[in-house]
Amino acid sequence: MLSQDMTLSRAEFLRSLPPAVNNIPFRIDGTDIRPLDAHQQWRIVLEPLRDLALGAIVLPRHRVQIFLAGSDAEETTRFLARFELYFRRAGG
Repeated sequence: MLSQDMTLSRAEFLRSLPPAVNNIPFRIDGTDIRPLDAHQQWRIVLEPLRDLALGAIVLPRHRVQIFLAGSDAEETTRFLARFELYFRRAGG
């Protein structure tokens, strides 16, 4: 499992998610996101966190947990690299 806190809204996350998971169709059930393809064995949990306030700037935050089952090390690395690429901001 990979867990990281991200400063983005739920809408921003869901907008960026399709290309991050290689455009595999998925379903959303509350905080749980799973692929519709039974051969895909990933699951993402998107948990809202308290906003981050930096003076007058307020940033929404979420904890993102990625669970990968049935993947070997190479598949896991590929999935996570693609996911990170689509959520990277400001060049890294």
